[in-house]
Amino acid sequence: MFSLRAGLVALLPALAAFPAAAQPAALPADPFVVAAEHAAGILGKAPWQPIFNGKDLAGWRGDTASYSAEDGVLVCQKGGKTLETEKEYGDFALSFEFRLEASGNNGIGIRVPKDGYPSRDGIEIQILDHDGPLYGQEAEIPGVGTQRLTWLKPWQVHGSVYGIAPARTGASKPVGEWNTETIIAIEDHVMVILNGTVIVDAFLDDMAVIDGSPHPGKNNRRGHIVLAGHDDRVEFRNLRLADYSPPPASLRATAPNVPPAGFEAIFNGRDLSGWKGLIASDANTRRALTGAPRDEAQAKADAAMKAHWSVVDGVLRYDGQGDSLCTASDYGDFELFVDWKIPPGADSGIYLRGTPQIQIWDPWDPRIEPGKPAPSTPEAWVAQFANGRNLGSGGLWNNRKWRNAPLVLADRKPGEWNTFLIRMVGEKVSVWLNDTLVVDRVKLEDYWSKGTKPLPRTDQIELQHHGSELFFRNLFLRELPW
Repeated sequence: MFSLRAGLVALLPALAAFPAAAQPAALPADPFVVAAEHAAGILGKAPWQPIFNGKDLAGWRGDTASYSAEDGVLVCQKGGKTLETEKEYGDFALSFEFRLEASGNNGIGIRVPKDGYPSRDGIEIQILDHDGPLYGQEAEIPGVGTQRLTWLKPWQVHGSVYGIAPARTGASKPVGEWNTETIIAIEDHVMVILNGTVIVDAFLDDMAVIDGSPHPGKNNRRGHIVLAGHDDRVEFRNLRLADYSPPPASLRATAPNVPPAGFEAIFNGRDLSGWKGLIASDANTRRALTGAPRDEAQAKADAAMKAHWSVVDGVLRYDGQGDSLCTASDYGDFELFVDWKIPPGADSGIYLRGTPQIQIWDPWDPRIEPGKPAPSTPEAWVAQFANGRNLGSGGLWNNRKWRNAPLVLADRKPGEWNTFLIRMVGEKVSVWLNDTLVVDRVKLEDYWSKGTKPLPRTDQIELQHHGSELFFRNLFLRELPW
């Protein structure tokens, strides 16, 4: 039988003798491996904590008679049912290793209510030797040859969000070997990484149940972690968790431009390191530039940036004469604290992934035309709300399908400092302004395609200008794994 791997190994000496120009093109990187490496880079900064101490079942409850700690391994004995954490968890990453026997079956329930059924009352990530003899057999198909047939549904294979999101197969190790898995659950985003490959990347709010059964737990945002035994011996070890719960909106700098624990400063309070000028006001034009034309445009934009943005006494200041300021790095999912201050009548905003925008403006500016009197009737005053500023800052004002106004007005008066906490997961944004929730998981539409295309998965953050002075400080960011 021909082995592709053995064949490639045999060719290596011959390939090495080829002139450089004759070398065959490298195989493209597996995008699912690349995606796993990206998530791992973010998870490497996480504050991991063990949820199994390797010695006993402290911190767990349920069928403790059928689970045991053996030489650092948490063992579900044959006949074992469910074991759940005493604590509840909401947004987190859970990393662990597991080992199965042939046809072994278990599950990881997340956000499960106390004593709830994992796949129904919570969300269950399947643990299964789906290639085991109980779930299929080989058959000879005329004209095709020997094929393995299975009676498992796609949403039942290992790693699947049971009944909802099927997993990719092919990343499991042979029975008897240890597998490494990470489950990321942040808001409705569930990601499963198995042995360095992403096998599930799903936003549950956008997915229908596909197994015909009720799954009310699909919308849970908090609950217990459950080991869901299915009468087979399954072993777990190195269970650890990184908490990605939203920070308190009241969290503040420990000192000027010094980030709180878990965050990094993207403005250092001294200079414009980590920032760049805006190449083009239209993101599609910017994204289309490559190579030397892009480098030239960036150099020109950076020169303009340095002429109009400066740092004075730890504050990022804009003189109102140039263009928007952009992060040098791109970001996907994240939490961002930012303090901002504007003069009366000013207008600004914060672009997420290069897309407008979380609005900043003066709610008390009636936008009266020069030389005309202020409104004299209630109807005239109400008409002033058409420009939106009177509703307050924080809304996704360029939205057309999803809500674009803030829930409440939470601004401080012009000349006073305000604080945003912005949380972006997938395409949805939450915003707290001065500790008050003003946007609650609203979809940010892609302005550049008029909402007809998905939002880019990653891009720069921009501090927008509209021709007035602006002041920013204490910009702190925590990347969320995706």
